[in-house]
Amino acid sequence: MGYLALGIRCLIGAVFLASAVSKVGGRGAFGRFVSSVRELRLVPPRSAAPVALCVVAAEAAVCLLLAAPGPGAVAVAGFAVAGVLLGGFAAAITLSVRRGVRTPCRCFGASTRPLGLRHVVRNLALTAAASAGAAAVLVSGAVRPDAPGGVVVAVTGGLLLGGLVVTLDDILDLFRPVGPAPGLARGR
Repeated sequence: MGYLALGIRCLIGAVFLASAVSKVGGRGAFGRFVSSVRELRLVPPRSAAPVALCVVAAEAAVCLLLAAPGPGAVAVAGFAVAGVLLGGFAAAITLSVRRGVRTPCRCFGASTRPLGLRHVVRNLALTAAASAGAAAVLVSGAVRPDAPGGVVVAVTGGLLLGGLVVTLDDILDLFRPVGPAPGLARGR
């Protein structure tokens, strides 16, 4: 179970690191994130910037808590914060989509795809992973470095899954129908 906990720490940590960095890295990134928070219409417009700042700070805290060595309680706290954030994100997206809001997902940068069911499902799956990670830490405690191969597999697997989650919108867009080719549309 120790390797499972380590792998999930890497998965959740990678997702939150990519999320936090994409919201503040680059010219205008934070402004675009604030705009998307405002467009969700869940908080008063003047509260969008402070809420966005709190989200980025909480995401960074998750990364630090999951990366910190030491007692398992620190990792459990990281998983708990991640679970609360992910559950909140899923609820906010669900409410906004039900209201007909079509704001783009700024979860991992400058995506133009509007928030939708796939984002809710992704966040709920990550919430389940965070819960499993916390349970694995509580059951097994810290990973012992006596089997470096196991550590490498757990870290690599977690980081790869994290990368897959971060790029999931882009991957799904590759398989989205775009319509007929221009020449085919006129019967040529």
